[in-house]
Amino acid sequence: GFGQLGDGTGTNSSVPVAVAGLAGVIQTAAGTDHSCALLADGTAKCWGRNDSGQLGDGTFIDSLVPVGVTGLAGAVQVTAGDFHSCALLADGTEKCWGNNAFGQLGDATTTNSSVPVVVTGLDGAVQITAGAVHSCALLADGTAQCWGYNGSGQLGDGTNEPSSVPVVVTGLVGAIQITAGSYHSCAVLADGTEQCWGNNAKGQLGDGTLFESAVPIGVLNLP
Repeated sequence: GFGQLGDGTGTNSSVPVAVAGLAGVIQTAAGTDHSCALLADGTAKCWGRNDSGQLGDGTFIDSLVPVGVTGLAGAVQVTAGDFHSCALLADGTEKCWGNNAFGQLGDATTTNSSVPVVVTGLDGAVQITAGAVHSCALLADGTAQCWGYNGSGQLGDGTNEPSSVPVVVTGLVGAIQITAGSYHSCAVLADGTEQCWGNNAKGQLGDGTLFESAVPIGVLNLP
């Protein structure tokens, strides 16, 4: 409906359709109503809904085909949330664009941006992930930082307060991968265990309860 299939139409498809004019893709990410692709040259393109600037092309106009993310270079990973997108750069920094109502762009503001802005104070990131309205980064030292909406404790800093800059996930060490759901986050540790934090109404933290947690807790029955 917003062109998120990227085939130049607004028509739903129950089978794969080719994204128009896209080549050299090494990774993709899908948000709620938009999609993005990382290209081998370190740039990115996005398509679909753009009312918050989540395509990153300097406009707020939806696109049925891929458009270049303005000024983005040296990217090594892309991720997409509900209405925002982020890219990890080769130097361990991160840029985000799109909706910023809860600070999910991490630039110390709550102002939407239709072009990439630098995540404040983030350095040494090796992997990124975007939830519905929050973002997280795994750092090279095995810790993690998150920012944005925190109503369920999905930032993992022991509070339920939103943050427009990265905050340290409390007590998380030895992490090797991070991922974000709509309102919760999880990390895999080097020993093969996993910890999660945030919303738990459906048991998504895996700790045997339905109680949310603002700090990481161990997932049960994972060796």
